[in-house]
Amino acid sequence: MTGDDQLAVEFEAHRGYLHAIAYRMLGSHADADDAVQEAWLRLARGGGEGIEDLRGWLTTVTGRICLDALRRRGMRGEQPLELNIGMLPREVAGDAGADPEREALLADSVSMALYVVMDALTPAERVSFVLHDVFDVPFDAIAAILGRSTAATKMLASRARGRLRLGTPATGEDSAAREVVDAFFAAAGRGDVAGLLAVLAPDVTLRAEGPSWTGEVRGASEVISRARFAAGPRAGAHVHPVLVDGAPGVLVTMAGRPVTVMAFAVANGVITAIRGLTDPDRLAQLVPSWVA
Repeated sequence: MTGDDQLAVEFEAHRGYLHAIAYRMLGSHADADDAVQEAWLRLARGGGEGIEDLRGWLTTVTGRICLDALRRRGMRGEQPLELNIGMLPREVAGDAGADPEREALLADSVSMALYVVMDALTPAERVSFVLHDVFDVPFDAIAAILGRSTAATKMLASRARGRLRLGTPATGEDSAAREVVDAFFAAAGRGDVAGLLAVLAPDVTLRAEGPSWTGEVRGASEVISRARFAAGPRAGAHVHPVLVDGAPGVLVTMAGRPVTVMAFAVANGVITAIRGLTDPDRLAQLVPSWVA
């Protein structure tokens, strides 16, 4: 095997990781592919000479490529981005030795998305947030990518978390659907059966997956009996509005740890379907720490 062939093999071992980074920064698989390919071209041109930590070098290069791409977008008026948090299969989530790159690639296996208002961030904020909060890249390494001090980089990530928590104004249709979901949770918290019946379609369905119950029920009364406890108040619980597959949903955290995701289909002012995942161990691998 030639030196170039060996370099290509080593690069391929990191491709999934690099694509995951680029995708979360750029929000597009095509753009992520372009960024990873550019990282490979830069590596190939230099021949890998003098690189002691290839993964670290590639992380830095890919980060800079993404930063440049975000800056070129400039004043384009991007749409809010949905960040995939696809649910891992149980056998992977339960394997303490699971490969992080494989976990990142599995994020597309089930289409669930956590709504993140990434266009509210500057390019530098987005890079610092994604690399540190999602991929645990040290701040000093991110500072080298951004050309800033470590302290300034930490501030960027903190500011990004704050902006992401604020969300973004919704459209009229989104607002109406969100009001229905809010009414559902308010009624559930009060134990108000009449209020729940008012916002649930008679033939509403609930599909759920969790350690205590996995299955599907149909009909408002059956859904109420299953969903009321899950949606009700619990000590230390915080409900974060999210979009799941473009639909209104919630992410519930307890003590800063994600425990449940619920998605709602809303039509004509009532909820027609609910689906949920309750599995803290699986969600902890997929939800960024800024939601805590």
